[in-house]
Amino acid sequence: MQIGFLGGTGIEGKGLALRFAAAGATVVLGSRSEERAQAAAGEYNKLLGNSSILGMENGKMLAACDIVFLTVPYENAVAAIESCKSDFRAGQVLIDVTVPMAFREGRAEYVELETGSNSELLARHIPEGVDLVAAFKTVPAHLLADLSSELNCDIFVCGDSGKAREKVMEAARMLPTLRPLDAGPLKIARILERMTVLAVNLNRRYKKKGARYRIEGL
Repeated sequence: MQIGFLGGTGIEGKGLALRFAAAGATVVLGSRSEERAQAAAGEYNKLLGNSSILGMENGKMLAACDIVFLTVPYENAVAAIESCKSDFRAGQVLIDVTVPMAFREGRAEYVELETGSNSELLARHIPEGVDLVAAFKTVPAHLLADLSSELNCDIFVCGDSGKAREKVMEAARMLPTLRPLDAGPLKIARILERMTVLAVNLNRRYKKKGARYRIEGL
């Protein structure tokens, strides 16, 4: 499986890229600068001890990958999509991991959006024929980047295409100790994004970094 990253040089993109590469996927980091993407790929490959991560300019990355993670800060997400809108291809799945969140007086607060969620906002900007799926929003970035730690949690996958959701769940099953759950339509992202804010505040309250979710009884 070949998985692309639009914004793969931040901590969340780094963690996901490392996890998928370690699981056997070919990972392609995209950037506006191919030189920057290749430098990040080289850094990640050193951590893994192999060369399964590639670095490309965003357009080339989008041409090479059918599944693409969007891992930029939420406030830059629309601009990131618009900057390479013409490079997307019909049939691609874009996985949105962003959460609109701000910190005030040491606490995380959800940034309310008219669309209900950042995923629903982004869905208005992707080209026709591209499916947007919200997933991996509730897994801590620091945990993803620590390959010595098991994930031991569920992720919730939502989107308006059942076929696209299943494709994302198939990819997620590559990661050991991670269980993907089909959460239904894209509007469920409204709940998932707020769940992330709750987990962040629990981390701060109890001075931890790994708060995440596991559903019992399924």
